[in-house]
Amino acid sequence: MTNFICNACGTSFPESESPPDECPVCQDERQYVPPSGQSWTTRESLSRNHANLWRSHEHNLLEIRTSPSFAIGQRAFLIQTPEGNILWDCIALLDEATRKIITSLGGLTAIAISHPHYYTTMQDWAAAFDVPVYLHARDREWVMRPDSRLKFWEDDQLELGKGLTLLRLGGHFPGGTVLHWDAGADGRGLLLSGDIVQVAVDPNQVSFMWSYPNMLPLSATTVKRIAKRLEPWEFDRIYGAFHGKTIPKDAKNIVMRSARRYVELLEYEQDC
Repeated sequence: MTNFICNACGTSFPESESPPDECPVCQDERQYVPPSGQSWTTRESLSRNHANLWRSHEHNLLEIRTSPSFAIGQRAFLIQTPEGNILWDCIALLDEATRKIITSLGGLTAIAISHPHYYTTMQDWAAAFDVPVYLHARDREWVMRPDSRLKFWEDDQLELGKGLTLLRLGGHFPGGTVLHWDAGADGRGLLLSGDIVQVAVDPNQVSFMWSYPNMLPLSATTVKRIAKRLEPWEFDRIYGAFHGKTIPKDAKNIVMRSARRYVELLEYEQDC
């Protein structure tokens, strides 16, 4: 019996003798089935053909990403704190080198994930380090592989540790979450945003979408609500979902300005 992994999104499925007929995460309009059709891999095959790269961004913050890029290609982050290490977002590949590195750094105390596209093999990571995975309850339906270590939280924020707060912003998914870290950016605060707040090609812009691959927008009301939920929080830096997608400074002003512009464009009636 094998846990098959979707090649398009990285989602892991319950043990079976043959791959699933389809991946519900890819069938949803916020993702897509490639023109070549649904295809599958396994943990063993992924480990043979890929490896994880590490990069230190600032004090106590490490990026982990897979090379060559796999599935959606997002990055995860390891936050080191005096109370223990937190993994933010998840990638499908958990190879032996990654296990050893994380163990040498003190292991993990918790995992938190922004939204279902990055659930991937979270069950394997949780089992390897014997820690809970915090997911927002409003996205429970997208868990393809149930596990006792999955902890579903509700409401709009959750204290994950001293100075670490999960904020439900919604938008891309109803439970879409970012992680606010007080101590990040040399004490000026930072957001680990996944693609709930998507860092654009121009690092002076962010965006908010229902579906990024299919270019389906959010409503003006939803974007206003996201901006309002972020207003009380101070952050000077954002690390987005993908390698290189970082706003090094003035991030809060950029988010607020981008939200206003997004709403203006949705509400503006252009004379064509």
